This record gives sequence, structure tokens and C-alpha cells, in this order.
Amino acid sequence: MKKTILSALLALSLMIGITESANAEQKIAVINIAAVMEQSAQIQALNKEQQAKINNLEKWLETVKKDIDKQQTKEGKEKLFNKYQAEYLKKKTDIISGGQIKMQSISDNIMSTIQKQAESKGYNMIISKNIVLYGGEDITEDVINALNGKNSKKK
Repeated sequence: MKKTILSALLALSLMIGITESANAEQKIAVINIAAVMEQSAQIQALNKEQQAKINNLEKWLETVKKDIDKQQTKEGKEKLFNKYQAEYLKKKTDIISGGQIKMQSISDNIMSTIQKQAESKGYNMIISKNIVLYGGEDITEDVINALNGKNSKKK
């Protein structure tokens, strides 16, 4: 299903490009989005930040468990458990939603960088590398370098 949709989008993109103008020069680039995401310094920093938050949550849970175990009565344990459960859910939700918000911002930045690369190099179209069998100039490294604040290797 996913391949069918991608194939249809590729065919539509090509048809639009062909009908745009018979004499217009088409300059097409390809990009490996997975490589861009993997090598993005912003995503790597977000992953480290999220992992640190998860580690802190795990340490907090260990403390909570010890605190609950110290309670002498079943009622005391249940009351404390319910209190900590609500706190845990809030902390977990905050970690997840905060990560999603930051990831959306990073994703927007990546798309903006791709668009800037396309405009600066005069590309009419950029297509995902994994759906192109042949052709197109690969701008993956240029985008990665631009995202990470490095000069482009390619010219």
C-alpha cells in the first residue's frame, strides 16, 4: 500500500514536471531522509536529552518503590502508590509531549533546510532517494552539513 502511494506520488510529480513546460530544463535532486535524520546533530541531542529524562524517571521510580515499601499498612501503601502513580503519569506525559514538540520543530527545520538547498542550487524537484531507481543529484550530504552548521562538501 505504501509503495503504491509512493509510486502514484512519483508518477504525479513526474507528470506535473513534464507538463509544466516541454522546453523548461528540469533539475532533479534526490535525498536520503533517513540518513539526514540519523546524522542530524539536533536529533542526536534530542535523543540524549530524552534518554537523560528517562534515566531520571527510572531513578525516581526506584525512590518511589523504596518509599512505598517503607509503609507499614496496606492502606498507606495504596495511598502512596496512587499519589505516585498520578505523578508518574504526568512526568511520563511531559517527557513524551516535550519530545514530540521538539521533534516537530526539528522536522520543520530539516524541511526548511532541504527547501533552501533546492532553491539555492536551482532544483525544480527533490525526491526521496529510496524511490528513485536512477538519476538525480544526491544532496543528502549537503543537507546534513547545512543542518549541522558545516560547509557543504559538494558544489
